[in-house]
Amino acid sequence: MSVSQEEFKGMLKEKGLKVTNQRLCVLEVLADNHDRHLAAEDIYELVKEDYPDIGLATIYRTVQLLLEMQLVDRINLDDGCVRYEIGEASFGDAEGKHHHHHLICKTCGKVLPFKDDLLEDLERRIEEETGFHVLDHELKFFGQCEECRKR
Repeated sequence: MSVSQEEFKGMLKEKGLKVTNQRLCVLEVLADNHDRHLAAEDIYELVKEDYPDIGLATIYRTVQLLLEMQLVDRINLDDGCVRYEIGEASFGDAEGKHHHHHLICKTCGKVLPFKDDLLEDLERRIEEETGFHVLDHELKFFGQCEECRKR
C-alpha cells in the first residue's frame, strides 16, 4: 500500500485534524507496515528513527486520536497486546467496515490477513430477521500456518 504525504494530509484535513509531522509519520509507519499489525511500542520504535525526540506518550495520544477519527483500526489478536493498522475506511471504503479478517497461527503466532468477506449474507439475514443493522464485525480464525504444518 503506497499512500503519498499529500494523501495523508488530505485525510487529516478532511477529518478536521491539524497536520503535524508526528501524525503524518504515524500514518506512514502504519501504511508501510500494513501487514505487521503494530503495537504502539512498535510504532514508537519506527517513528523514533526519523524523530528521535518523540516520546512514547505522543505516540499513544496520536494513535488514540487517529483511532477516534477512524483513520486507524485497533486489533485485538488475543495475545494480550493491542495492535493497530491503517484503516481501510481511509482508502475508499465509505462505510468503513469489513476491513479484513485474521488467521492466527497457534504455533508460531504469525498473523495473516484474509480479505474475503463471507459474512455479507449473514448480515443481511440478521437485518431482515431482527431489524439490527450490522455496522462492522471482526473475525479471527485460530489454527496452524502452512510453515508450521510442514514442520
